[in-house]
Amino acid sequence: MTQRLKLKIQLYCGDEIAMGPGKADLLSAIANHGSISAAGRAMDMSYRRAWLLVDAMNRCWHQPLVETSPGSAKGGGARVTAFGQTILAHYRALQTRLENTSDCSDYKALADALLAEPKASQKD
Repeated sequence: MTQRLKLKIQLYCGDEIAMGPGKADLLSAIANHGSISAAGRAMDMSYRRAWLLVDAMNRCWHQPLVETSPGSAKGGGARVTAFGQTILAHYRALQTRLENTSDCSDYKALADALLAEPKASQKD
């Protein structure tokens, strides 16, 4: 049976999403690639979009999640801070816990009550 319930965690700071699945993936990509631009390319995302997401994350937490170094002949770079790694680890742990709720009675009740496809519209 295909999973019909997709639960995702979004943490808000005011109206801004401070952390969600995409931002967590971007943090992981920055950690792996060492730069915002390379992380963006790996995720098929523009540098501007990646930079805006990093900026939003850095503005929403007590400490920055990503630190950047200015470009030079060798190029610039970015790294996920120790604080950012901690936030990412907690977020991933919460994601894992949520993914393992499929045996929860509430999850089962919602999945059982959900149709595979929507009914035909009554507006004709």
